[in-house]
Amino acid sequence: SIGEISAGNYKNYLLTDDTAVYIMTGSKLPLNCTAIVPIEDVDIINQRIKLKSGIQISEGQNIRKCGEDIRQGEKALGKFTLVQPNHISILAACGKSKVKVFRKLKIGVMATGDELIDIDEIPSDDKIRATNLYSLIASINDMNIIPINFGFEKDDRKKVHAKIKSILKSDVDILVTSGGVSVGKYDYLKEIFSELNVEIKFWRVNIKPGKPLVFGVFTGNEERKFIFGLPGNPVSSFVTFNLFVRVSVENLYHIKKDRVVSAELLSDIKKIDGKRHFVRGKLNYSAEDKKYLTEIVGSQSSGNMVGLGLSNCLIVIEEDKLNPKKGDIVQCIKI
Repeated sequence: SIGEISAGNYKNYLLTDDTAVYIMTGSKLPLNCTAIVPIEDVDIINQRIKLKSGIQISEGQNIRKCGEDIRQGEKALGKFTLVQPNHISILAACGKSKVKVFRKLKIGVMATGDELIDIDEIPSDDKIRATNLYSLIASINDMNIIPINFGFEKDDRKKVHAKIKSILKSDVDILVTSGGVSVGKYDYLKEIFSELNVEIKFWRVNIKPGKPLVFGVFTGNEERKFIFGLPGNPVSSFVTFNLFVRVSVENLYHIKKDRVVSAELLSDIKKIDGKRHFVRGKLNYSAEDKKYLTEIVGSQSSGNMVGLGLSNCLIVIEEDKLNPKKGDIVQCIKI
């Protein structure tokens, strides 16, 4: 051995036949170095190095060549990359302390209904806690987006109109409402949206749960805001948020997340109409069978929050598929 080189302290040694340098991991190689041998594979006696029994050396072993990770001029991270912790080291290695990113969207959330009370109140016989409000806020947080909680409003048309008008003037990019979008006496959110110059793109979709969904676009001061009016039933609200709001936000950010897998049904499912059904289910991967298996979870009532909590997927039953049977292959959306 003719010396040592530690990381960050390079010495310009020139290796010749029958010479070696003690080098630390991450250090620049001396000239003429053709291989690295781990210290645990040798014995050092009186400055002489001897390979342990059975150890062989091959040219280039344990050497990381310049440009092996990424070559000069090669793209390190592409446009629309969702920057995660594993990307930060790449940016740091490239000397990029700052990069251009899309700003976080702000999504406003509000609910309507005379029956709603806050989470810490005790409900009387005709009241329920505003569960959708908190579920939607949690879903937005889950997307690493900024939720703005506008609370809930009683079924007072003037007050609801004024509140939505105020929200549309705020800096939110998207407004998500819960309740008031069906065909009942107090379901007037669609009308209010229109009165406030929201261009209604569609109302009611051929799915179950979640049929009375409304979507519109508000344009003001040269900026657009997307408006999603979700149904008031808890499961319908959750399902339509994931099918429409979440997917729309991911498209805006050019995020591609493959949540859909094919799975084998473990039980029959009753379906007799021409709607597309999204059935709450349990999805598991069978290592033995090398395939996904799924089964329905509990009652499929659109108010069954406990069943929703036990689910980890939505089983998709297409419009033209009636009464799928055990053993059928279906598509499942992971939730």
